[in-house]
Amino acid sequence: MDPREKLADLAREKGTSLAALSRMLGRNATYLQQYITKGSPRKLEEEDRRRLAQFFNVSESHLGAPEYKSYDPPPVTNVAGLGGSLAVDSDQWVELDRMAIEASAGPGSVGAQETSFDTMMFSRRWLREQGLDPTKLSAIRVSGDSMDPLLKDGDEILVDRTPRPFREGIHVLRLGEVLNVKRLQIGKPGRVVLISANPAYAPIEVAQDEVDIIGRVVWKSGRV
Repeated sequence: MDPREKLADLAREKGTSLAALSRMLGRNATYLQQYITKGSPRKLEEEDRRRLAQFFNVSESHLGAPEYKSYDPPPVTNVAGLGGSLAVDSDQWVELDRMAIEASAGPGSVGAQETSFDTMMFSRRWLREQGLDPTKLSAIRVSGDSMDPLLKDGDEILVDRTPRPFREGIHVLRLGEVLNVKRLQIGKPGRVVLISANPAYAPIEVAQDEVDIIGRVVWKSGRV
């Protein structure tokens, strides 16, 4: 099947829109629509193709990649630990969703559709020691440099969505439709201050009721 037709079919089967997928890739909302209907671009960028293949859990070859560059979905785990796959003890490990959205550590960006495209494995014991409930956790990606060097562009962060009374700290929050990651601090009565780690970005003070706190950042990972 033509890669464009395959992508359109996958989106329909998943129940997601081409605009949401385009935003997941950090592209203009019409990017994939133009790719499918107008052939512009002629082919997907490698990074875009890889992320889409991971999101749909298909081989990259389905989306137009040469076989030697194809991403293949990981094998289903074997409970007995046989057949070439490694058994995972669900009593010791838990899979947490990686969401197809990014929290801006920059001027701000509109989040894509909040759907899971992958998982990350964490120790249940470690989560208990941290006082974290796996059902309230999800991982998202940081975009931008306003939280550098604390959080760098491309870092993965674990967000605890457990409802709690407001407290200062690093949070993922939404202002209107814009998703951000910032340090929150109490400001004047009824107001909060959004603080960036990068001194090039000035603090922003807003009314507390304008901020929708998604969750507290409790862990990060990133490339060295």
